Amino acid sequence: MSQGRGWEGAVLKLMRAKDFVLTVTDAEYVTPDYRRVRLTDGGLLAATGVHPTMWVRLWFADGGRPHQRAYTLVDPDPATGTFALEFALHEGRASDWARSVKPGDTIEATVQGTGFEQPDPEPSHLAVIGDPASLPAINSLLDTFGSVPATIWFEGDLDALPARTDPARHDIRQTPRQDAGAHLVEQVRAGLPEVLENTPDAYVWIACDTATTRTLTSYVRKELGIPRQRVHALGYWRAG
Repeated sequence: MSQGRGWEGAVLKLMRAKDFVLTVTDAEYVTPDYRRVRLTDGGLLAATGVHPTMWVRLWFADGGRPHQRAYTLVDPDPATGTFALEFALHEGRASDWARSVKPGDTIEATVQGTGFEQPDPEPSHLAVIGDPASLPAINSLLDTFGSVPATIWFEGDLDALPARTDPARHDIRQTPRQDAGAHLVEQVRAGLPEVLENTPDAYVWIACDTATTRTLTSYVRKELGIPRQRVHALGYWRAG
């Protein structure tokens, strides 16, 4: 690939990561703080296949140094070789790129580390905990288990965002971000035991900032005793 990637790139190459060049075809603001970018995949989907909550690493130049961030594919279509990426905008190189990008621009992407283990048996209920950064993955999860009811704790304002929720099947519990995620933890601790009590085959999916995700994962596994195979947890970003 064209740009040096330092030790991260070297490690990924040793792990047989696959590299691709994506080309922007369109970009739009969903809200002033949330932007969707559509791209052609440079052969990515044909080479790797598609699975729920699939993500890629994008590479950005940051003062001459490589900088990578992971983003979930939105509506990947292997037949056309296209997908979209959605950015919850804040300060940072990735958000700067999303704000300024235009059709014809390209960006390098690496596929390594993404995966999805299908719960067995299929969930009787989803307990989903996330925020704007993980919304594309939440949407992918809801699409995958379309008929399964879900309780969703969402840290932030979901109303203006492109959430694929259905009031008939999804119980949305929004909470503002307070105390570096501690308020979300309190809300989950107050409500999750009741949700799990009546759903023995529930599946718990957690994707918040790294510290909050770690706290909630420990709570779910150690205090509630949910088996490892019924929990998926991944920190999506680090609080500054």
